[in-house]
Amino acid sequence: MFPERVVSSFVRRLNQTYLATFPTTTTCLPGPEPGKRYVLYAHVPFCERLCLYCSFNRFLFKEDHARAYFRNLRDEMRMVADLGYVFDSLYVGGGTPTILLDELCQTIDLARELFGVAEVSAETSPNHLGAELAECLAERVHRLSVGVQSFDDRLLRQMDRYGKYGSGEDVFERVASVAGQFHSLNVDMIFNFPTQTDDVLMHDVDLIKATGANQTTFYPLMASPSTRREMEPLVGKIDFAREYRLYRDIGARLAPEFEPASAWTYSRDSSEMIDEYIVDYEEYVGVGSGALSFLRGTIYANTFSLREYDRRIAGGGMAVVKAGRPYGRKALMRYRFVTDLFGLRLDKERFLRDFGVPVERGLRTEITFMKAVGAIQSDDGRYLTLTPTGRYLLLVMMRETLATSNEHRDEARAQLPLDERMLLLEGDKAYPRIQERLASAISA
Repeated sequence: MFPERVVSSFVRRLNQTYLATFPTTTTCLPGPEPGKRYVLYAHVPFCERLCLYCSFNRFLFKEDHARAYFRNLRDEMRMVADLGYVFDSLYVGGGTPTILLDELCQTIDLARELFGVAEVSAETSPNHLGAELAECLAERVHRLSVGVQSFDDRLLRQMDRYGKYGSGEDVFERVASVAGQFHSLNVDMIFNFPTQTDDVLMHDVDLIKATGANQTTFYPLMASPSTRREMEPLVGKIDFAREYRLYRDIGARLAPEFEPASAWTYSRDSSEMIDEYIVDYEEYVGVGSGALSFLRGTIYANTFSLREYDRRIAGGGMAVVKAGRPYGRKALMRYRFVTDLFGLRLDKERFLRDFGVPVERGLRTEITFMKAVGAIQSDDGRYLTLTPTGRYLLLVMMRETLATSNEHRDEARAQLPLDERMLLLEGDKAYPRIQERLASAISA
């Protein structure tokens, strides 16, 4: 698809500058600005199994490490509270936040106490679904997001998820068992996995509709370049040429029960919380190892090292180790353009109020391109909305942004001490060459 190639190339080039971070002597995040709304993101970087396609900050679960980490996470939240922040919403991501339910509950309860949080989203894995999770979280979590990826047994084996999470039938039953117990139950799926056929994908869509979940997010495979290289010998090369067709087919198959709620999320009810908090909150504070904050137009990155995170928090300081260059006016306009349209409409009046220029003049090239390729559905003077082609192009923008972020995460992991890097490996088929090299380096 020609527009996809243009957008991919343009966004990749911009993100090399916009997402770059550099070592900083800053020891503390800036405080809140009066009248601005923020969301709090808390990162829990532990998983019982590491998926080969995932670049998020994550380590193999060890209970003693995880309990110490949760204590530090709560201490970091107290430091954020001391800066004067108030949050309407908390998003707990990972990793697998439900790895220790008691610790997660204490963390959510503290966020409510410190910040007056009213709305909580949390991620989980299929093997954690059941009566205990529902009992602990149903009154604490409004939106539960379950990382399923696929119900197909062959794909689950290739993703190295079958052994831990069970068959597609097992996963389906677990999802169905908690449907209706949360305000919003979102099921995360992957599409355009190299060996995923059209029939398998459409069967996954049908099963989503049958689970009783009221929301689903279909992510395109967003592996960083280095992860793609690791994956290729195992599952083949990603075919971006078919991505738009698969995206279009997903939306058509989900309709009319599910309608688009963002460029890649579909809901049964348009009033439900959507998958990406950046749609509702332009700026956010991140706590936890590897978490990012975006404040006053600047990205701040916490250390990836668990040991360094522990040292900094125990010493009474925050975990920021890198910061980006402050966004200029044009960059902030582009950021607004992407986040608004990712949420399916751009508020032209707000854009004019905040930037002092109409979006058509401030982002002349971007608007002209979107109109030329048929991405704009309507312009009523107040809002710009998207066609299916436009939604796909916003998905591409987000895919490339997250792929660049994943590349930076890979670089951060490569700088970890060797013993911490060993916590990233399981010794299975996905990482044999890497584990050999690390084991040799440690023994030397």
